[in-house]
Amino acid sequence: MKLYNFTSIEQKWQRKWNDQKAGMQHRHPTTENAPTYYMLNMFPYPSGAGLHVGHHTGYVASDIIARYHKHKGYHVMNPMGFDSFGLPAEQYAIQTGQHPSITTENNIKRYTEQLKQVGLDFDWDRSFNTSDPTYYKWTQWIFLQIFNAWYNKSTQKAEPIDTLVQEFEQNGNTKVYAACDEEATLFSAEAWRTFSETEKQTKLLHYRLAYLKDSIVNWCESLGTVLANEEVKDGISERGGHPVMRKKMKQWSLRMTAYAERLLVDLDALDWPISTKEMQRNWIGRSEGAEITFRVQGQRDQTITIFTSRPETIFGTCFIALAPEHPWVRLIAEQTKDKTLIDYIEQTKNRTDRSRLAESQFLGGVFAGACVIHPFTGAPLSIWVADYVLPNYGTGAIMGVPAHDSRDYVFAQSFDLLAFPVIESDILLEDGPYEEPQGKMINSDFLNGLSVSEAFEKVIQKLTQKRIGKYKVCYKLHDPIFSRQRYWGEPLPIYYKEDGLPYALSEDKLPLVLPAVTSYLPNKSGAPPLGNALNWSTPEGYPLDLTTMPGWAGSSWYFLRYMDPQNPTAFLDREKETYWKGVNFYMGGAEHATGHLLYARFWTKLLYDLGFIHMKEPFSKLFHQGMVQSFSAFVYRVKDSNTFVSFNLKQGYDVVPMHIPITFVQKQMLDIEAFKAWRPDFADADFILEEGKYFCGAKMEKMSKSKHNVINPDAVITQYGADALRLYLMFLGPLDQSKPWDLSGIEGVARFLNKVWRFVHHAKATWADTAISSGENILKTIHRTIKKVTQDIEKCSFNTAISSLMICINELTDGREVDKSIVKSFILLLEPFAPYIAAELWEIIGEQGAITTAAFPTWAPVYLEEKSVNYPIAINGKVRTKIVFDHDAPHSTIEKEVLAHTVIQKWLQGKSPKKVVIVQNKMVNVVS
Repeated sequence: MKLYNFTSIEQKWQRKWNDQKAGMQHRHPTTENAPTYYMLNMFPYPSGAGLHVGHHTGYVASDIIARYHKHKGYHVMNPMGFDSFGLPAEQYAIQTGQHPSITTENNIKRYTEQLKQVGLDFDWDRSFNTSDPTYYKWTQWIFLQIFNAWYNKSTQKAEPIDTLVQEFEQNGNTKVYAACDEEATLFSAEAWRTFSETEKQTKLLHYRLAYLKDSIVNWCESLGTVLANEEVKDGISERGGHPVMRKKMKQWSLRMTAYAERLLVDLDALDWPISTKEMQRNWIGRSEGAEITFRVQGQRDQTITIFTSRPETIFGTCFIALAPEHPWVRLIAEQTKDKTLIDYIEQTKNRTDRSRLAESQFLGGVFAGACVIHPFTGAPLSIWVADYVLPNYGTGAIMGVPAHDSRDYVFAQSFDLLAFPVIESDILLEDGPYEEPQGKMINSDFLNGLSVSEAFEKVIQKLTQKRIGKYKVCYKLHDPIFSRQRYWGEPLPIYYKEDGLPYALSEDKLPLVLPAVTSYLPNKSGAPPLGNALNWSTPEGYPLDLTTMPGWAGSSWYFLRYMDPQNPTAFLDREKETYWKGVNFYMGGAEHATGHLLYARFWTKLLYDLGFIHMKEPFSKLFHQGMVQSFSAFVYRVKDSNTFVSFNLKQGYDVVPMHIPITFVQKQMLDIEAFKAWRPDFADADFILEEGKYFCGAKMEKMSKSKHNVINPDAVITQYGADALRLYLMFLGPLDQSKPWDLSGIEGVARFLNKVWRFVHHAKATWADTAISSGENILKTIHRTIKKVTQDIEKCSFNTAISSLMICINELTDGREVDKSIVKSFILLLEPFAPYIAAELWEIIGEQGAITTAAFPTWAPVYLEEKSVNYPIAINGKVRTKIVFDHDAPHSTIEKEVLAHTVIQKWLQGKSPKKVVIVQNKMVNVVS
């Protein structure tokens, strides 16, 4: 018998699968009406560092599911592509001058090699990358559909902009109920017909689902681009650690807020993790309440409108607070030249929403020097500017009710506003706020004696009657900014005429391909890198837009393109979509809950509204794989120096922990020479040592390139093989939980594979001598395992499935002879988990055709029935022995044999028992 040489076996099957275009012949259904199954992974960004073992967790899991469904007779699609537009490639281009496409292409080749090495049966014939013009042609096309659409609130769907133009021509906009800008003013049909083209386009821009407006953005000067909120942490860019400032810029945005209610309601029907759905609900943040208009004291023309979800607490209002970005604040600052106010606005503008909402980080506030009039009492309420009020929620203004909001309470305490006279009310508590009003409303004017819900309705009624307010549903969700001041992204298919307004590029001009540029940095005038192109304009000479799309543009619809990846005339053929019916199972990280997953849902609904697809949701089932953790190593740098302190001495210094490559550490000690050679700025570093040694810190963290704690899968495969890596990743623990990587544990998996190899060869050797018929115990073992593995795969419990395979092989190798059908069943059970060894063993036992075309084994209930039971026998509740009885043995027989047993006789000491309790097929208890 040959030894199990995983290297030669895996290389053999890699060559064979590549030559045969891996899986092409078995990817098609075995029957004409085979059911379809669309398995999908969140596709990766191809970085230069390649994949680490943590990346393979989700890929291997999805591969198991896909292979299992192929065995079950499904026509399976399991594609893989690359989300290849990204900031790292652009930063590398800035540093080296190498075009990002070259870097990206090299990285994709590396990723593809690594993915194939692990035996992942992806549909490589469907593969694409988002930076290929043949792909982003359709991303640009989708943007044009968004630009040329509006959201009709009457029909609750997006519609072509032409239908809005027709309405304007017939009735003006007086009957239009749409998602639009607040700047949209009323006009008649007669007025519309007299408008110039510029005026018409200006009006339409207020309604388009893709629109231009001045926005407060996260601007990173060092990276030369706008960053999304999730790309910024504590005022620093997540990539590179560069300072980020808040800046007003004209940006493209998508009117996603029009879909807020649908995005919220449709979550209920999705088979997603509860935590992820809850994150999206909180992100969308639906609040019912009222908009209330307060008149500025002494200013007949000035009013401030606030939104509150608790209008019934209006009699507890102590002050009005505005966001520093509020237009009224800017107006007052310009009029009064108040240096304190101007400095405060400047101080708060670079703070993130997250830090502004954290009570421990309040910067306080500034009195605006004016008051508003309470709409019901007539009392003056001071106007304050406060950083905890956000410009993107509601109207950017709130009424401060300390008794019912902890942030209002902290603010009111800081500025002695709790005792500000409104009217005497029991809800102004000086010893702190409480969360909900109890019982009936009292000391609240016309709300006295009402319940909270009754008071809510009553206030809305009064506000409406006085025409100073109305019922309003508000969302925390805001329209995402869709333009980036970068080079490496999809160019926006927009040009500008002399009037300065945006116009859609003709669809027959797509793709609008990225031009060559003289520099990947903004030009001298501050324009984005596309401003460095030699001729970035239409054939008519109109300038093209200089911004590119964000990284999430291509990933918001890629799952649709996989169904029809080579189509040159449409982004997706409707028949192909009807055939596949959408993604059945989506595997990916929970960190994308409020980014990619939300944007993909938005684009899907929009394309559905416009009639391009049938599906309303992109992913019916979602599963988050847990992170693989690894030990990180730390050195401790004395602040503002190039000196590093050993771990046990760091308490005596002001130090900053710094991640270093784990390979620099042996038994907690730093290889100082390797560390100094790592980076030029560390070449002359000083070290404060302990007895001549530098000891490092350590911490178990998420495996990440930025933490320098990744484990290269190539090294693991070289030592143990791809099958062992696959099995070990799945055996580490429950798939949805994080688990630590410990290479020592892979030894047991390697031994298991060797045992399987020997078992199959030994079993095959016995078949040549005589016809083998497996005994009843063998049949019971294999059928029990088939049932367990089948059920575990269907609920993604892969660690317990592998455990049952290990138990099975131990029972099959106890010296008993097994026939070929048992061996075939075991190999088929193993194939989704360890495809290389399974394919080799399938060939060794003489089976014809690819193993992936064979049907998954099924269990027969007859072999799972227990014919005998090993009863525990207890005396007064304590087990003293066990006795085997037939499954259907009568109680009289059981009692007779139990009482006659020598062990029981010993404990009874010749006495008759008081009673014998028999729990059928469970246990017997003798009460003495």
